[in-house]
Amino acid sequence: MPWQNNNGGRNPWGQGPSGGRGGGSGGGGDGPNIEDLLKRGQDQLKGAFPGGFGGRGLAIILGLIGVAWLATGVYIVSPSEQGVVLRFGKYVETTGSGIHYHLPAPIETALTPNVTAVNRIDVGLGGAANRERRASADYAREGLMLTGDENIVDVEFSVFWKIQNAKEFLFNIQDPQEETIRAVSESVMRSIVGQTPIQSALTEGRQKIETAAIERIQGVLDSYGAGVLVTQVQLSRVDPPATVIDAFRDVQAAQADRERLQNEAEAYQNDIIPRARGDANKLVQEAEAYKEQVVAQAQGEANRFLAIVNAYGQSKDATKQRMYLETMEQVLKGMNKVVIDGSAGSGVVPYLPLPEIQKRRQSQGAGQ
Repeated sequence: MPWQNNNGGRNPWGQGPSGGRGGGSGGGGDGPNIEDLLKRGQDQLKGAFPGGFGGRGLAIILGLIGVAWLATGVYIVSPSEQGVVLRFGKYVETTGSGIHYHLPAPIETALTPNVTAVNRIDVGLGGAANRERRASADYAREGLMLTGDENIVDVEFSVFWKIQNAKEFLFNIQDPQEETIRAVSESVMRSIVGQTPIQSALTEGRQKIETAAIERIQGVLDSYGAGVLVTQVQLSRVDPPATVIDAFRDVQAAQADRERLQNEAEAYQNDIIPRARGDANKLVQEAEAYKEQVVAQAQGEANRFLAIVNAYGQSKDATKQRMYLETMEQVLKGMNKVVIDGSAGSGVVPYLPLPEIQKRRQSQGAGQ
């Protein structure tokens, strides 16, 4: 791999073995003596060339050095990377996977960021990635957010992202780029939670918050030209602050009791109201039936009276006799009767025991 992959695009000639920069004079008495090194190198080269070390040998050495320097421009971009070529620190081109060449450093350098790896940023979490940040005073307040109904919740979430455009990622947002993504994610999450009631944020509204956060974080980063693709936002925890969590649980329990009692009242209402409506309909139907019965009976009595009136007009004596007999039949129907022949003389009175005969017939009919 080229040198620039190891030192972030800086001058490929880094620190020498002794800690000083190559090509400079030894500062103080601690660094190596450059003249001694050159003299020693010349002696070794003279030993390598039996005919002596002259201009031709120097040209060969310089040629080999030049070839080696030119060879440093070869760089390899893996399938998971994008190559970004810089000329004196200015962007030149973006290259895909494969073997490529750029002018040797310090003229041109190449950066090869990984564009397929999914990176993760945690906000409000206590993982290893946030170990250094936990020492700051702001970390304790990072996850505290104000909800839409003016309550406070402690939110922990993770943002998963990857590089979509290496050029935009490296040059359009400030280094370190991860801090910019973190700041955008935290700002967007505070805005979304600030528009959400606490009950929704704690229960069924979490999925909506995650979906909205992905869209809005991506929108802000696109407006920056960050070259980043947000793949997922995951809410790990949404709880009340630890200092008030006991009181909040009491409130939650009271709300649960209220909902339970409300459900019981609604169940009783759903039971008693249909029953009352059924009873009311039954009474109405019975009244309608009674009304029809009474009206029909009265109509029949009226028709019967009219029929009697018409018959009386045609035959008064027969009608009177018939009315008398029918009336006596109705009056005497439920009474015990004794029939005596009025023409009988003294002595044995003829007697017809009609009640006894009727009882005997009833007992015989029941026995059969």
